[in-house]
Amino acid sequence: MHTFIYIIIAILVVLILWIIALYNGLIRLKNRVDEAWSDIDVQLKRRYDLIPNLIETVKGYAQHEKETLDSVIKARNSAMNAQGAGKAEAENALSETLKSIFALSENYPDLKANQNFLQLQDELSDTENKIQAARRFYNTNVRDFNTKIQVFPNNIIAGKLKFTSRDFFEAEETEKENVQVKF
Repeated sequence: MHTFIYIIIAILVVLILWIIALYNGLIRLKNRVDEAWSDIDVQLKRRYDLIPNLIETVKGYAQHEKETLDSVIKARNSAMNAQGAGKAEAENALSETLKSIFALSENYPDLKANQNFLQLQDELSDTENKIQAARRFYNTNVRDFNTKIQVFPNNIIAGKLKFTSRDFFEAEETEKENVQVKF
């Protein structure tokens, strides 16, 4: 009879240790996902800060392109105020409108040669690359977290502990289209 009690106690101890290890692993992955999202936010803030300077530089050369400039400002403000799942959509819309600014430079050779514009364009391009890297890092962490909470038997415990899947940062349909290169 004592052996049976020791076996039950041993099973309970192993089960409790497994739940503790699972919980700690889930917390670690959740924190990595949160950190990755924070990395995206840092780069987005940098982009938000660069856009007004870029707009002011372009304004001096392209006075009659007000509609293009207004759409970039509107997209920036929308992206800054977006929350949750709408954040990714607003950021993708901002990326699309930024392309129109750089397209403007093709029509204005003086703007294209302006050092301030070129520096801002380089900084924005660098920031866009960092945003893409941060998105990939975020998606990797979301994949790991979602996998951890969805596999059996983790899904039972994760559900009881109220861990829920996170959404991936996905590209808009327009960003998936082939790029047109014309010479």
